Amino acid sequence: MLVALTPACQAPAEETTIESPVAADVVSVRALSVAGGYRFEVGIRSPDLGCQQYADWWEVVSLEGELVYRRVLAHSHVAEQPFARRGVPVAVAADTVVWVRAHLHPTGYGGMAFKGSVEGGFRAEALPASFAVELAERGPRPPQCAN
Repeated sequence: MLVALTPACQAPAEETTIESPVAADVVSVRALSVAGGYRFEVGIRSPDLGCQQYADWWEVVSLEGELVYRRVLAHSHVAEQPFARRGVPVAVAADTVVWVRAHLHPTGYGGMAFKGSVEGGFRAEALPASFAVELAERGPRPPQCAN
């Protein structure tokens, strides 16, 4: 049974606007209590065009830049914007502060991210595109785009 521990946190439209039109923005984060941890449900707005440009994953990253969890997205969501996807249970303490960000194929990180904890909630915050950029080279990575 899923139990919402924090309400969905959504940034007002003006807070999710970014200078670069080619980036994937996190627009909401929910953390649901499940056996084994918390299941994150992340809302993303991205300028998907098909397989040539789409949000290919979202991830939970520690404040130190360590990958905690990555949810791979296997296809573009051109007709579904914004969209939300859940991941598997993540073993993270309720008070651990993390970043939740999205990645856009082929341009990389750079959109609006959310920062927070299950216990304290999540808020939209600008995260430099250079933060832990090396994680893009680590797996899991998406297979060939399914569109």
